[in-house]
Amino acid sequence: MECITWFAPILPGKLDEWKSLIEEIQGPRKEDHRRSRERMGLTREVVSHMQTPQGDFVCLFHEAEDLAKTFQAVANSDDPHDQWFREKIQAVHGITADMLQGPMPASLHFDYKAG
Repeated sequence: MECITWFAPILPGKLDEWKSLIEEIQGPRKEDHRRSRERMGLTREVVSHMQTPQGDFVCLFHEAEDLAKTFQAVANSDDPHDQWFREKIQAVHGITADMLQGPMPASLHFDYKAG
């Protein structure tokens, strides 16, 4: 199992739109989002908000058997939910589908696990 923690900016003026996105994927789009993540092989997704002097950021933790394959699936899926999600993350974070296909957005340097 692979995991990655990474950060993405919430573009200036987009915090309320980001909050609405989170409400949608926890509310009316919850099942679509769950099916999307299962289809892509994502086993865990944790999303947090971080306020810094440099602005607002989203903190992400993703876990899957093959993260590169998972990110490529996000970038290339023609599923309506995935297309909607890509549009939202581009509007809120500036992340494009092309960025998800390239190298991982972060590299793992240390991973401690008890037991």
